[in-house]
Amino acid sequence: MSNSRQYATFFLDREYLGVDVLKVQEVLRTQAMTPVPRAPGYVAGLINLRGQIVTALDLRRRLGMDDREPDKEPMNVIVRTEGGPISLLVDEIGDVLEVPADSLEPPPENLTGPVSAYIGGVHKMHNRLLAVLEVEKLAAVYTSRNIVRLLDVGWNGDPPWFVMEYVEHGSLGTLLARGPLSMD
Repeated sequence: MSNSRQYATFFLDREYLGVDVLKVQEVLRTQAMTPVPRAPGYVAGLINLRGQIVTALDLRRRLGMDDREPDKEPMNVIVRTEGGPISLLVDEIGDVLEVPADSLEPPPENLTGPVSAYIGGVHKMHNRLLAVLEVEKLAAVYTSRNIVRLLDVGWNGDPPWFVMEYVEHGSLGTLLARGPLSMD
């Protein structure tokens, strides 16, 4: 298709979602995660991606959906953002889908709740709707761009711990976390 767009698709429960394929860095199976105390519930933790610290967002929680069943392991869709890569935790990976660029329609007016803030549009497929997520909006809170400064690091344990200040919705917060730390 000459004037088309490609989306990396995935599922959350029965919802069919996609992100611009050019934003996707890689897709990984479940990774070991370091919890982040005092972080919003949708921040599942931090993962070490070949020495780089990446925030993992539970997309179900971010979009206001029910938690996934405890015995189901999520997949990681690592996406590039202006503030650095983040991981979107999803239920199942779909395919790369190519659709005509002009088939993108505005989100349905009856779309409410947290999900409405992150859907950039929809494509009507033969048997379902593909909701296109806006990666930058999903990543708006915890990326390296929002970190004001590193306050303290403790190397007296495994894994090390660190404390940082961050900005969320115009307010300054403090975060304590344990895990591998990359200063890249």
